[in-house]
Amino acid sequence: MSARVERADRVAPEGVAEAIGPSRMRRIVGLALPIVGAMASQNVLNLVDVAMVGGLGDVALAAVGMGSFVVFAAGAIPMGLAAGVQAVVARRYGQGLDAIPALNGGLLLAVALGLPLTLVLVPLTPMLFPFLNRDPAVVAAGVPYVQIRLLAAVAVGMNFAFRGYWTGVNAPRVYLRTLIVMHAANVVFDWALIYGRLGAPALGTVGAGIASILATLLGSACYFGAGLRHAWASSPLRAGFPDRTIVRTILRLSVPAGMQQLFFAAGFAALYWIVGRIGTPELAATNVLINVVLVAILPGMGLGLAATSLVGQALGRDDAHDAKAWGWDVAKVGAVCAAALALPFLIAPGYILAPFLHHAETLALARTPLRLVGLTLPFDVAGLVLLHALFGAGDNRRVLLVSIALQWGLFLPIAWVVGPFGGYGLLGVWLVMGAWRIMQAGACATIWQGDTWASAMPTKSP
Repeated sequence: MSARVERADRVAPEGVAEAIGPSRMRRIVGLALPIVGAMASQNVLNLVDVAMVGGLGDVALAAVGMGSFVVFAAGAIPMGLAAGVQAVVARRYGQGLDAIPALNGGLLLAVALGLPLTLVLVPLTPMLFPFLNRDPAVVAAGVPYVQIRLLAAVAVGMNFAFRGYWTGVNAPRVYLRTLIVMHAANVVFDWALIYGRLGAPALGTVGAGIASILATLLGSACYFGAGLRHAWASSPLRAGFPDRTIVRTILRLSVPAGMQQLFFAAGFAALYWIVGRIGTPELAATNVLINVVLVAILPGMGLGLAATSLVGQALGRDDAHDAKAWGWDVAKVGAVCAAALALPFLIAPGYILAPFLHHAETLALARTPLRLVGLTLPFDVAGLVLLHALFGAGDNRRVLLVSIALQWGLFLPIAWVVGPFGGYGLLGVWLVMGAWRIMQAGACATIWQGDTWASAMPTKSP
């Protein structure tokens, strides 16, 4: 792939207040749209999983919801490879250098990080999961689900390394095509293995776990096939073998990004624990609400990955002014998209929740929290974009510190006091959550308005 990067029309240093030029908008949309489509595929699949498992009842729904966040937390470091690989790839791409060594380094790290994770955590799951939920039925359904999902840790890390590469070289359509294949297959696997279709046994939550790892392995095969056809075709694997400097740089960027995801996901596991102290219906409602939120923040996640590439490429050209403008421009687009997506949450939350919550009491619990999501969504999405822009600049350690301080230092303790201890229930917890997300957006905006992030990673890539 060509490493030439076109110069976009520039904006003034006060880019946060400037209109977005047409060529910049085309760059943003062209890069972000396939990523948003891929994210949509991921989150629609999550909702399909929830809907399918929801047919098994609140216990299964609570077990898979908590188990999914346990798996996410456990695999946070391998998944952090996406940020590290993308930052290095985008920087090298902006400089006109070969980006293949960064991809190869990411794949090596996926094996080095993922294999020990599987070997250590699979046997420990039966001892650890009961600390998160005291309901014996939830534990019985959740433990095998988590163990099965952990078997694919290496493949998950590789898939995220590939995602970082394809988005970093402005080829997100490869990522989009692969996820569509994965998710279409996962729907079929879920249908067959949860309920015993197509001659398969009815395995319930165990079937949901098996379906997930089969889809993950299929995605890895697709990524390697695309790599052989496109990436490695012009740069053989041995010729593109990374040196130690590249591997160290990816690791230095990936560990804070992975730790941020780890604490973020562990925080949601803690949230499940807090809400579980209120009641099982509240826990089932929380699982659905969070999955709906993951669809709602698609502009933030997809546009955030676009911002990571655009900022990294601009810094690779040694143009911090343009990198800063890209962060603000993409954040504005994200906020506008989020405001449009928030309208159904405010107007008709019951219609959105009804396909996933089959008990009237649980549905009633979730209506007002979903309206709160709609109110805070534009701020949340703009903050996510700027958070990923900081990843593109390599300022991952500061993102980690801000994220941990606000989530673990403020949100979770206050949620515990307000929810199960104070007696304000699920609504009180979600009010606190909305305040937390707005505060994080403000913190990211304050950091981005400064200039110290521009020197977080050396201008010249390894």
